[in-house]
Amino acid sequence: MNDALDAAVGRLLRATATMAIMPRYRRLRADQIVEKGTDDLVTIADREAELMLADGLAQIEPSAAIVGEEAAAADPAVCDRLSQLCWIIDPIDGTNNFARGEGHFGIMVALADGGLAQHGWIYNPMRQRLLTAHRGSGAFSDGARITAMGSGQEPPVISLMQRFMSDAQRQAVASALLPLMRADAGPGCAAEEYPRVAMGECDAALYQRTLAWDHAAGCLWLNEAGGRSARLDGSDYRVDDARGGMLAASGSALFETLAERLLAAGYQ
Repeated sequence: MNDALDAAVGRLLRATATMAIMPRYRRLRADQIVEKGTDDLVTIADREAELMLADGLAQIEPSAAIVGEEAAAADPAVCDRLSQLCWIIDPIDGTNNFARGEGHFGIMVALADGGLAQHGWIYNPMRQRLLTAHRGSGAFSDGARITAMGSGQEPPVISLMQRFMSDAQRQAVASALLPLMRADAGPGCAAEEYPRVAMGECDAALYQRTLAWDHAAGCLWLNEAGGRSARLDGSDYRVDDARGGMLAASGSALFETLAERLLAAGYQ
């Protein structure tokens, strides 16, 4: 079943990238980029890709509701579907990078049920790389099984996206983590950040904003690779939980050390 699902979703992601996303890359007009929030952009490619993905996924599993990032931005009630069987779509993760014509971006799709991601896919159009994960069945990159590993660097590297953190949270991070680790600004794209944590490019990542479309697929994929991605208290990430704050690490021991230090420093 998983092989057939991967094949169907993979075809859809590649077709969407080819037809709706890459023809717009570095060709966007100013009127095709809209600021929907502070430092939060949406482009015509996001909207066209989401429509294409929603239509295709509905054909693959018609009984699943659709929760798309742009649909939820237009109508927050869409997020009420997150506790049921649903497709979760981020048509372009890393839109700010895409709109600038530089950096990392990707498509993220998950199939969740009961508030937990059961299947996840991340497609990077620039690398033409498809990551897949199914709960209890491991994590893969273009069909090759992935086992999470650290970077081997000293000090270890943590990717921090601090723009969604409060001043108090930034201070807690500085006191708890920076004495132990080297901070990296990260790729500005969860679709690339999760594989970086598993594939030895960095050792951990800390997120404050934990929207379902940004994290459902990546969190599942890292955990299935043998890393650890969870709330700071160790509880599983649920797509229907609106709390902020989540830590990803290349291994459980590092996760426990960093989570303990963050909580002791008052990060919440």
